Amino acid sequence: MGAVKLELHCPQSVDGIALDPEPDWNFDALLSELNSLEMKLNTSAKVPARFTKSRLRDFSNEKSDDKCPRPFVMHVFEDEMEDSESDGEDNRRLVPAKRFKCEKHYLSDDSDDELALEFQSYLMDEVGLVESALCELTYEYQVDTKEKIRNKISALETDLMGETEKSASALTRVEKYREVRREIDKKLDTQYQRKIAEALDNHLTAVQRDHELRSQIEERKIRSDAAYEEAKRKEKALQEEKIRQEKARAESEARLRAEEAKRAALEVERREAKEAAEREANETAAKVAAGVAQEAAAGCQLDANSGISNESKGFPSDESKNPQSDGNVLRAAESALLLEQGRLQKLQQIEESNQALRLTHNKDFSSYERHIARLIRQISGTKEIVREKSHEIVKIFNDPLCPQPISIAAFAKKVVSRCESPDNDAFACGYVIVLVISQVPHAMDLLLAELHRACTYTVPKHIIYSKSAFESKEAYYKAIGYRETEGKIESIGDYLRRLESYMKLYGAIIQTEVQGVRNIHGLKEGWAWIARFLNTMPANRYTAVALNAFLQMAGFALFRKYKSQFMKVLSIISNNFLEALKAREESGLRATIVEIQAYMEDKKFLKEPEGKALQGSLLSSVMVPEPDYYNSYSRQQPNKYFY
Repeated sequence: MGAVKLELHCPQSVDGIALDPEPDWNFDALLSELNSLEMKLNTSAKVPARFTKSRLRDFSNEKSDDKCPRPFVMHVFEDEMEDSESDGEDNRRLVPAKRFKCEKHYLSDDSDDELALEFQSYLMDEVGLVESALCELTYEYQVDTKEKIRNKISALETDLMGETEKSASALTRVEKYREVRREIDKKLDTQYQRKIAEALDNHLTAVQRDHELRSQIEERKIRSDAAYEEAKRKEKALQEEKIRQEKARAESEARLRAEEAKRAALEVERREAKEAAEREANETAAKVAAGVAQEAAAGCQLDANSGISNESKGFPSDESKNPQSDGNVLRAAESALLLEQGRLQKLQQIEESNQALRLTHNKDFSSYERHIARLIRQISGTKEIVREKSHEIVKIFNDPLCPQPISIAAFAKKVVSRCESPDNDAFACGYVIVLVISQVPHAMDLLLAELHRACTYTVPKHIIYSKSAFESKEAYYKAIGYRETEGKIESIGDYLRRLESYMKLYGAIIQTEVQGVRNIHGLKEGWAWIARFLNTMPANRYTAVALNAFLQMAGFALFRKYKSQFMKVLSIISNNFLEALKAREESGLRATIVEIQAYMEDKKFLKEPEGKALQGSLLSSVMVPEPDYYNSYSRQQPNKYFY
């Protein structure tokens, strides 16, 4: 490959034609000038035939750069055929050119160059200076124009590539923007759907609440109508029951007259037995009163030799070594014995009248008794339960379909039997008892009578073993409260556990205080009990368990009310009762003695016992006695049931 570089110094104009265009021409003006020049050349006779063109130059209307004022330089390029596809680059080599003037002959300095040889055919003949200059000028202009066109094309390609890159970048940004907008739209759509779902859910909730409210209104209306119908039905049933009772009473009178003769004989026998028991009780009470006076004068000294000394066949042998005489088997205060006798008589009268009512009505009232038992089993130490169960029990008492003596007797029996349950809450039962008794006061005597039957130490009363008074030890154990199961007397451990539970219930009753409600068997009765106990009870295993259970439940309330007087009572217990217990030297007493000593030494009476306070708000704010209960009861029941 070779390149020839020629530099020509030509005149500025030939025949009035400017060889160099104006330097400030634009591309369109240059094209126009070239076209006019070609037309002149074609019409001129001096131009050789080989420069004649069949058509004008046809360039695109593109703007060209201004011509650079430099010498005329001819560049001849030859592409490498072998390397053009591999690296895409043009290897150019420049051959030094020599300046020449337009003489008669147009010769090349380098005779070996192929390009120079190509032009020899045109340089052989002598041409004119104008033709030669015009030829060179034309060729130079063509080369320069091609170079400009190439530069323009390269610039356009560069611009096109730049624009393409910009377009691609813009398209990429547009795609990214579209993706971002799509994500934003998706999020907005999700949020909108969520808001729609929330609004729909709120609307459905409101609709459901409205339906529930309407349903509750309808249910209340239905219940109100049902209650009204039930009241009418009960009133009608009550009237029918009264009519039936009158008929049954008329029929039973005839039957009772027939049985009157038979019953009269039994009544005579029972009256004789009762009179004998009363005479014996009076004699015993007189002797006990004399003993009480002696003990009080001695400073409440307790007889340490009258308790349990040993055990025989697994059961206690109370005073077995020193049996008492026939007339001195009871240790109790006379006032306590009189109260016990009166309560037991009332309970016996109620039981007899209930039996007569069952015969008269010829009706089974066991469903009411089971209902009361279920309510008592459900009692727990919360204010809602206490209020609810108290209200339902009083409601049963005022039920016209069930005579009140039957429901009250069932209540007293079920409360006492509940003491035997291991999950019994004595404090909660005490609250229920006080609230129920505030509406039906005479029920307290029946409840205490049931307690006296189950545990004589609630009187307090102690029965001393006497061979002449009891046929056997088993008979004595039954008299003091032991139970017989399948022909066997229960163990002392079982008996003491029941005794403790009965005493805890009794202590819970006397210490229960509810604002606005009067406890008719309250702390005053508890103070009387502990005074009678210390004045009359011997120091033994039974009395120790009873006293310990009572102090654990009621000691806190007694101290708050009596303060220094209660401290004196504790001093008597420590100096007399405990000393008498220690003197017995029984292994079974040791645990109870330790508990009583710990109670006094640790001053547990200063701390409220666990379970005393109900869970929730104060009971007085949720359970206020309703006088209508008592008034309605007094209007419905005859006076013979009041004591």
